[in-house]
Amino acid sequence: MKFPKMTKRFCPYCKKRTEQKVKLVSTGFKRGTLTRGSITRAKLRGRGIGIGNKGKWGSKPAMTKNKRKSKTTKKTNIMYTCKTCNKSKYQKKGQRLSKQIQE
Repeated sequence: MKFPKMTKRFCPYCKKRTEQKVKLVSTGFKRGTLTRGSITRAKLRGRGIGIGNKGKWGSKPAMTKNKRKSKTTKKTNIMYTCKTCNKSKYQKKGQRLSKQIQE
């Protein structure tokens, strides 16, 4: 998908249509190994010890990298920066596209 580097759209801060700079922004971050609720943290706390089926904390079946991932593309957000007041506004809905090019 091609999108322009500059557009004219409504700025909620200036309350009028202004020239705005378009920028591609990623949607989120990757979860760490020591975040709350992670299996690594639980194993360090001794959750997966003892006799019998470990369930959630047990060994996982060997899988290829492609089998693990279900999505082929990542969602991206577009951020608009007003040229007059220099304030930024996100576009709420992320689009799932394989290729995004700025003209």
